[in-house]
Amino acid sequence: MGATDLTDDAMTARAKGLLESALVWDAHSGFSPSPEVDLHELERWRAGSVDFLSINVGYDRFPWEDTIRNLAAFRHWLALRPEQFVLIDTAEDVRRAKTEGKMAIAFDLEGARSLDGRLAMLSLYQRLGVRQMHFVYNRNNDAGGGCHDDDQGLTDFGRAVLAEANRLGVLVDLSHLGFRTSMEIIERTRAPVVYSHANPKALAEHPRNITDEQMRACVATGGLVAVTGIGRFLGDPDATSASLVRAIEMTVERVGVANVGIGLDYSWPTDSSGLRDPVFWPREWYAGKSDYVRPDQLPEITEMLLRLGYGDDAVIGILGANYMRVAERVWSSPSGSAGTDRG
Repeated sequence: MGATDLTDDAMTARAKGLLESALVWDAHSGFSPSPEVDLHELERWRAGSVDFLSINVGYDRFPWEDTIRNLAAFRHWLALRPEQFVLIDTAEDVRRAKTEGKMAIAFDLEGARSLDGRLAMLSLYQRLGVRQMHFVYNRNNDAGGGCHDDDQGLTDFGRAVLAEANRLGVLVDLSHLGFRTSMEIIERTRAPVVYSHANPKALAEHPRNITDEQMRACVATGGLVAVTGIGRFLGDPDATSASLVRAIEMTVERVGVANVGIGLDYSWPTDSSGLRDPVFWPREWYAGKSDYVRPDQLPEITEMLLRLGYGDDAVIGILGANYMRVAERVWSSPSGSAGTDRG
């Protein structure tokens, strides 16, 4: 009997079992980083069977000092809860956390402003748990061009940051970048790169979404594209599970099922006044309602994929095994040995 021939109850049970056994990887959280944020909200991800989450600790709207404060607060909070969380150093730590029934955590940076123009800062952040970063958050900075700006391309500083990220084994994320900057990073990287939270432009015409050319070039480095659950990027203000599954399907059609992951960019209901800043979020692109796909929708999403005829291995890959494969290659292969020099 095939998956699509199962009864509703049997299909739901199969999806639940698959989600519990899979290593579920959410490539990026959406809540605003702050020392005052209530990290007890991470239970939302645990309730959705998420095994690994990358937490944003800094982005270009705020100075580098805030990033350090966030790291200090987040690391301290996690250290007090060793029975629930593991702040990882390596990909193997993620597997160990899964085996022990704990949630694995790493940090990411959204933009190079946190570096304060100093290349040495990236090494510090790597030691403090940052395992993923992108160079620009929507607007141009001293590293490159953003998706909501006149994309200037990768700067000299940006090229140095790329080489350092490759050397340190920090996963380079192309989300929020302009087209030119993203393609120049792809040409120069010595390691796989990713889009941790972006959807196809063919799904929704938004500057934060990406073209088929960007997706295929990213995957050619050995990386992947992780679809995101923000309603406006799904073309669905209600952010339904069906919309995220459609984003997965469209991405699979373009780059193959082995090169797709999930980065929900979920933020629980909070004061969203930051999005009123028209510098980083131009009003013409961020007006109106836009909900988030929640971690607790993952069981429904898993069941939908099975009903569409995706096999167990394919679903396990999308849920996290594909991202784990890329992380293992980058985090365990510093000094640029994880890829081919493209420039």
